[in-house]
Amino acid sequence: METSRENEIKEFVRTRYSELARRGCSCSESAPSCCSDSKEAYAKVIGYKDDDLKGLPDSVLNTLAGCGNPTAHADLGRGETVLDLGSGGGIDAFLAARKVGATGRVIGVDMTKDMVALANRNKRKLNVKNVEFRLGEIEDLPVQDDSVDIVISNCVINLSPDKDRVFREAFRVLKPGGRLLVSDIVTTEKLPREIRRDMEMWAGCVAGALEEGTYLQKVIDAGFKDVQVMSKRDFKGVASSLRLRAFKPWN
Repeated sequence: METSRENEIKEFVRTRYSELARRGCSCSESAPSCCSDSKEAYAKVIGYKDDDLKGLPDSVLNTLAGCGNPTAHADLGRGETVLDLGSGGGIDAFLAARKVGATGRVIGVDMTKDMVALANRNKRKLNVKNVEFRLGEIEDLPVQDDSVDIVISNCVINLSPDKDRVFREAFRVLKPGGRLLVSDIVTTEKLPREIRRDMEMWAGCVAGALEEGTYLQKVIDAGFKDVQVMSKRDFKGVASSLRLRAFKPWN
């Protein structure tokens, strides 16, 4: 059962990302980083290439709030089924859809109705047929057991107050031999209590971040094997963004 604190965090994060989905981003003195040119530059900094961004409407880029490109080294194959945790406006789901092809399938799950609605509008703009977006929480995925080949996530798991449950759910829905590919935030030092208690810092992907060793142990405790940190880079001084890969055993 969730605690009142966990509920408070989730509702605050839900509200913030609902607002982002509704307002989109516009170029203004109060939000200069929301200009489309800045968003494209930011996307390239965190790992997206020109070919990735080609053809994507501004409505996809304007809600990009990730810390990496989980599809870049996911080795997605034709016909595979991909699950995107916290799919937002859909960028990673759409990139995955290109790679798995018409015989593949991509499922995006997001806890905000506004983000799911935006992602579906973007889907119609792009005329993508092999993607669907579902409303749900990553701690309680609306996905069948042993049904997906790969789970991806982009700077979303750190937003959850119950990461153990998230990793257990990811393990549950993966087929035996399936893989987890995550871009996320971990801390490089102990965060002050005031940061941990700051709701804006939760929504900003810092307050909910765990120390790297603790984060990796939670992945292992969920049942994953061959857990690897593929790359890391500095993020906001007190944390690092990392790209992680892990596998669900065959038996």
